[in-house]
Amino acid sequence: MTRVLVVEDEPQLVRALEINLKARRYEVDTALDGATALRLAAAHHPDAILLDLGLPDMDGLDVLRNLRRWIRVPVLVVSARHASDEKIEALDAGADDYVTKPFAIDELLARLRAAIRRAATVTTAEEEVIVTTDEFTVDLAAKKVHRGGHDVRLTPTEWHLLDVLIRNPGRLVSQVQLLQEVWGPSYRTQTNYLRVYMAQLRRKLEANPAHPRHLITEPGMGYRFEK
Repeated sequence: MTRVLVVEDEPQLVRALEINLKARRYEVDTALDGATALRLAAAHHPDAILLDLGLPDMDGLDVLRNLRRWIRVPVLVVSARHASDEKIEALDAGADDYVTKPFAIDELLARLRAAIRRAATVTTAEEEVIVTTDEFTVDLAAKKVHRGGHDVRLTPTEWHLLDVLIRNPGRLVSQVQLLQEVWGPSYRTQTNYLRVYMAQLRRKLEANPAHPRHLITEPGMGYRFEK
């Protein structure tokens, strides 16, 4: 049975989430503060975590960063903070998704299911060296891309960008994370680099670069690779 840790300091919301999750056959642990969340995560090894940022004893981002030192399960931030920069900060700290309050419980649960599925896909992808879509095939070990029976020539930068996305299948990778990993920390604000290189990758790999199926833009936030 899938175990979910709910980290939230509003008792009524905790109760509503607990009822809905248990009705769908999840095991549920709850924590009203960050210290309890870290203790329960270490003791019970949840399969996914719903994390509020506004906790009474510490900021939820600090909880997230602490968790990411040793745990890789999906973490969905559920917060009243709506600012784009706060969402990006949470994603850069290791969140898999960000849901703003108030939210529809059905949407939250759908996002939770999707995050758990993606986590299973990531584990599989780490074991695979060949990633295949209906348009192209990527050999991660050989650093080669094939499309239509032919090799696709990528520049080192194009390859590095594609490699980061493919190793995070289905997961939103923020602009800042991509810039740091591909170009380095001093390029954190150079989002125009991403637009140029993503356009080049789409022209080489997508059947319809103007309407990509595999290299998806999340406006203002980042990019996602979908099989």
